[in-house]
This record gives sequence, C-alpha cells and structure tokens, in this order.
Amino acid sequence: MRKILVVGPSWVGDMVMAQSLFVTLKRGGPCEIDVLAPAWSLPVLARMPEVRRGVAMTLGHGEFGLGKRWALGRELATEGYDQAILLPNSLKSALVPFFARIPLRTGFRGEMRYALVNDLRLLDEAALPMTVQRFVALGRPADAPPPPDFPNPRLLADAANQASLHGRLGLDDDRPGIAFMPGAEYGPAKQWPLPHYATLARELVERGYQVWILGSTKDHPAAEAIAADTPRVHNLAGRTQLGDAVDLIALADAAVSNDSGLMHVAAALDVPLVAIYGSSSPEHTPPLSQKVSIRYLGLDCSPCFKRVCPLGHTRCLVDISPDSVLQALDTLGAGRPRIPATAG
Repeated sequence: MRKILVVGPSWVGDMVMAQSLFVTLKRGGPCEIDVLAPAWSLPVLARMPEVRRGVAMTLGHGEFGLGKRWALGRELATEGYDQAILLPNSLKSALVPFFARIPLRTGFRGEMRYALVNDLRLLDEAALPMTVQRFVALGRPADAPPPPDFPNPRLLADAANQASLHGRLGLDDDRPGIAFMPGAEYGPAKQWPLPHYATLARELVERGYQVWILGSTKDHPAAEAIAADTPRVHNLAGRTQLGDAVDLIALADAAVSNDSGLMHVAAALDVPLVAIYGSSSPEHTPPLSQKVSIRYLGLDCSPCFKRVCPLGHTRCLVDISPDSVLQALDTLGAGRPRIPATAG
C-alpha cells in the first residue's frame, strides 16, 4: 500500500477543498494518507475518513524555521513515505518532504524550489481555474489531462460532540437553528454588512428559528452587533473550537456565510447554504455543494480582490438585501416559517 504525505494549505477553506484530492488518491488505488498541516486544522482532518492522521506543523504562519523543519523531516523519514504532494507553492513547504527523503515529491513550480521538488508540474491557470482542480491535478499522473470532474468534499461530523453542544452552549432545544458566519478575516470588502445580518436574524427568529453566530474571538464584537436586543440569537464567536463549529453547522437547518473558511465547511457538510460574495469571485473558490445559492452582483468593479473597497462604497455587498438572502433560503427549502414547540 502506498504511503503518501500531503503538505496541506494554511487556510480553512483550502483545507476543506483538499479533501477532493484525498478522495481522488483513494480512488486511484489503496493508499494511506497523512497530512502535514497547521495544528488548528487537525479537527477538520479528523472529520475526513480518507486521512489516516494529521501531522501538526508547529511553526507559526509565515515562519521559516529551518531547524524545526529539518528535525520534523528527519522524524518523518522513518515513516517510509512513497510520495509527497505539496499543495502550497512556497519554497518552505517543500523542505520537510526533502529532509524526509521522500523519493517522489510532487508540486507546482514556484519560489525557485527546483532542487526540492522532483515531480515539478507547470500550472496552466486557464485549464485549472479553480483551486480544487489544481489540488486534484496533483494527485494524477503528470501526463494526465486536466481532471474533467472532481469529487466534492464531504466532512463527517462527530456525533458524540454534537450530542453535548446544545447543553454546553445554552442553545434552544425547541427551535431549529440557522448558522451565520459573518467573519471577515480577509477584510471588510468580503463582509456582508452587519445590519443586514441583524435584519435577517430578526426575521428568522420571528419565523420560529434560532440563529447561531459562529466565528473566532476576533469576530465576537461583530457577532454581538448582530445579536444585540434579539432573543434566540446566540453569539458563539470565540466560544467554540473549530471542531465544535463543524459539528454545530452539521446540525443547522441552513447556513448564511461570507466567502470564508466556514462557508466551505458548510458546503462540505451538505447543509443548505447561502454564500455571499463581494470583492472575491465564486468562479475561483466556489462552495462545492449542490445545496448552495450564491449571492453575487457582479458589478463592473467586481471582483477587485481588495481587502477594503477602493471606491469607498462596497456596493457589491451593501446592495445584496436581507430580503434577497431570505428568498434564497426559501429557494433552498430552509428559512420558511416554523411553529416552535415553545414560542417567544
């Protein structure tokens, strides 16, 4: 059985999309897949049945850490990997597989790493416009044509953790939940306005739902602005770990999200999802699910891929109304009026 080490990406959404590569590798023949990745991503990898184990990269984001990479490479050399697949294009991401003396090291050309990657591929961006297509292509032979299709990611929630979440977080047992992911780690040009989220939350509560606002500690103030003065809207930002967020989204009737890592998590859980795009484009990193409604205006200035709107108006997001998102939920079969067991 082949043993493969995949050097994973550093972003939640990209790590979710990498599951399409893992499924592709498994379909190609018996293999064991380990993933070298940031420690935060291990709970996501634990919810991918194709992955044998996640190996924590203990370096900070952007840290070179040559000595640590050498030591980790020498430790992994004892595993006897047959191949390494490098998803990042950076030089530093190629060091550990090289130090581990893995005989076949596959990756796209980038950052002068010619001596480190001996199965070097040229990236045809026109043929592979989507990030997930590029990941899957690295799992195929070098002379294979671009993949005509790819499997969508499918995360498996932790049922035992799910059973404890309602009580631990003080959620309502008598109302279905809709998850909001309003975070904007990249910048405000990707964040649907908080008053829009608040308006949508009030309408959903009136229809008999509760709203779970998910995100990191950084997102807590934004979540508080959405939840203010509205009962049944739970600010969980900073109160859950990533694995908890995955399991909670899996329990939701639907999700509403900016273009973010948790958006890709919701898609991979096959939860009905309204995905809101502003400065970015759904053509490059779309949510990979059939249960998605994308809200994207495609203005003349879009996509600009800026962190802050260069024109100062962010109309690409402001002009997406709460009513249009509510209609999108209705189209997905979610968000329709419900009669809770206990009103209020």
